[in-house]
Amino acid sequence: MTVVNPPQTVARGVRKVDIAGSQWPLYKLEALALGVVAGLVLVLVTGSPQVAVLTAAMVAAARWIAAVVVRSNRPAR
Repeated sequence: MTVVNPPQTVARGVRKVDIAGSQWPLYKLEALALGVVAGLVLVLVTGSPQVAVLTAAMVAAARWIAAVVVRSNRPAR
């Protein structure tokens, strides 16, 4: 059985970072870093790892989604 993979559409204007041979969009790395920082700060402030993890995940997801929404609302060049 043969599987045909359609060509991937390339998002123009998205800055990418090469990590171990894989191209990562910069907004994904920013979301990851923001989530880690938020989690560490919240663990120190609240002392509750459960609250810190859930809030950090929410912050990272919000950053990720915001970048995708902003990028999709940009007019085509």
